[in-house]
Amino acid sequence: MSRANEPAPVDAVLPFSQLLLFGLQHVLVMAAVPITSVFLVAKALGLSAALTVNLISATFLLCGLGTLLQSFGPWKFGARLPFVMVPGGAPIVMFVTIAQQRDLQTASGAVILTALFYFLILPVFARCLRFFPKIVIGTLLLLVSINLVKVYGGIIAGKAGTPTFGDPVNIGLALATIGFTLLFARLFKGMLGQLAVLLGLLAGTLLAAAFGLMDFSPVAAGPVWSTPTLLPFGLPHFDLVAAVPLLIFSVISMVEATGQTVAVAEVVGRSIDPRDAVPRTVRGDALVSLLGGLFGTSMIITSGENIGIVRATNVRSRYVTAMAGAILVLIALSAPLGRLASAIPVAVVGGTAMVVFAIIGTMGIDMLRRTDLHERGNMFVLAGALTMGLLPILVPGLYSRFPDTLQLVLGNGLAMGSITAVVLNLLFNRPPAERAAPLPSAVPPQ
Repeated sequence: MSRANEPAPVDAVLPFSQLLLFGLQHVLVMAAVPITSVFLVAKALGLSAALTVNLISATFLLCGLGTLLQSFGPWKFGARLPFVMVPGGAPIVMFVTIAQQRDLQTASGAVILTALFYFLILPVFARCLRFFPKIVIGTLLLLVSINLVKVYGGIIAGKAGTPTFGDPVNIGLALATIGFTLLFARLFKGMLGQLAVLLGLLAGTLLAAAFGLMDFSPVAAGPVWSTPTLLPFGLPHFDLVAAVPLLIFSVISMVEATGQTVAVAEVVGRSIDPRDAVPRTVRGDALVSLLGGLFGTSMIITSGENIGIVRATNVRSRYVTAMAGAILVLIALSAPLGRLASAIPVAVVGGTAMVVFAIIGTMGIDMLRRTDLHERGNMFVLAGALTMGLLPILVPGLYSRFPDTLQLVLGNGLAMGSITAVVLNLLFNRPPAERAAPLPSAVPPQ
């Protein structure tokens, strides 16, 4: 078979053993997100153990189905790119807040309303994609990386003021996991080198087990199969006012989806038209979030973290993330697998995640490197965007005395950085042409 007839790397179907290993790598890096998100909701709202298990199952199921949707992209739902879907961090907080202020039925209704709002506003947003050149997207990726590293660093360190804050054992375990990952990336070549993230996580897990830091007793306890329940809180209540924070976030989420779609397309070497690819990504987010509202979860959106894995491993096939989606569905239905994933120490997952998130930052830097930062306009666009984006990330609570609605926007570093970059780019640089050309691949053919 000639090279000309070979499928593009993103469309290549790897042998099953490779699909399984590389897919498992994606799953293990992101598995902590569904678990911790549900535990956060359960703890904040005082949910029963049975309802918590049900929500974990539902979250894994929707993450799996969403990942399959984004990987295969049927009927213009999904980008046909190697994406993994997870519960959004900010929406979880908003979901909890709405449930505390109103009730769980209203919180689920707000998720459903937001998912429908995605479809309503998407045609308008698609016409604005020309305002997101490389300097805007590169800045967004850099801010995403910094924010995620900060979040997971906080998870590793623990909550300030508690006895476990800054526990040397947890920090040491995270640093050891990071060290293992980098060591494997340096020592191994070929497929083993591509599995450095997975091997680092497994090494960290074995180290934790060797020091007695893992509890496997819950794995065998409880049911073998777990089936999510439709409308676990009862019929949703639709309150447009209560849903406003999530509605505002949906626009922010679409901006993030734009950056993620462009970034992963560049990594896999696929030329895309943002006007086609970004709406496909957003439609996938909207559909899965709609199902999330019906199954009692918060919004399920595309994950930026797996982009770092694709970049680190250079395994670009979307069938790998499709396999990850299938594994997530299996975890959702098999309760012991879910409990086994939850047994991995947070410090290990956090250490692995920080490496992956930092790689996203290098992708943003690479995109900015291909922008002329000696040009005065670009220099001030980047400087202003980083200023407004880093302030709420590095100084939490900076806007705590502002009205709640303003806090929602000003306190979100990703939102402020993106908005500032777009506005300053319009002020300093000539607006782009109305019809955007497909983005060229930034990855040399292999």
